Amino acid sequence: MRLLLVEDDPGIARFVAKGLREQSYAVDIAATGEDALYQADINAYDLIILDVMIPGRDGFAVCRELRKSGKRMPILMLTARDAVEDRIRGLDHGADDYLTKPFEFRELLARLRALLRRSGELRPARIEVGDLALDTAAQSATRGGRSIALTAKEYALLEYLARNAGRVVGRAEIAEHVWDESFDPFSNLIEVYINRLRQKIDSGGAPALLHTKRGAGYLLGAAEEGPARGKAGAPARKKDA
Repeated sequence: MRLLLVEDDPGIARFVAKGLREQSYAVDIAATGEDALYQADINAYDLIILDVMIPGRDGFAVCRELRKSGKRMPILMLTARDAVEDRIRGLDHGADDYLTKPFEFRELLARLRALLRRSGELRPARIEVGDLALDTAAQSATRGGRSIALTAKEYALLEYLARNAGRVVGRAEIAEHVWDESFDPFSNLIEVYINRLRQKIDSGGAPALLHTKRGAGYLLGAAEEGPARGKAGAPARKKDA
């Protein structure tokens, strides 16, 4: 999932972005209100973390403008101000939640999960595609009971494909949700990661699950089926926590 972090303090921005990336989120950073609005206009974000006290338009104004323009992604506002009036003001401008600085990073993650759950983007506790199983809490994968060693980016790509199992996913969509703004659309990075995943999950003579559809993108699922199938011919299962 791709997030926009709007924070003008470089130290806080680096700390939060690093932690989120370690949790397999793709993160873009904006330091001003104008930059935040520009980024949100050209990119598709699953969620925005928005500091109130930023240069130019403050967080309240940015939140109001995002909602006015029709953007419906969840917005979590961050602020050093704990006044009830400020929290009410943020929520009235369209924010979905409010977190006061300083905060525990674990609480930030919990708030993000709650907001994504409300928006229908909850990462289920377990995803199964055939005999491939992903534990989204542990960010781990197994196939036929065999553990698969994955980097954070490999896991993020595999989870995105698994959440869209049985459907062809194009390069642009993958780049939009798995990589951040530093991604070079002319590079072969996605193909490199697809090949790495294929070597890891389709090794050992197991039936191939990861397929390339020329000119269209990639599909995770059984070779000749539409929707990916689970055990005993059942559709791939997504089990909420």
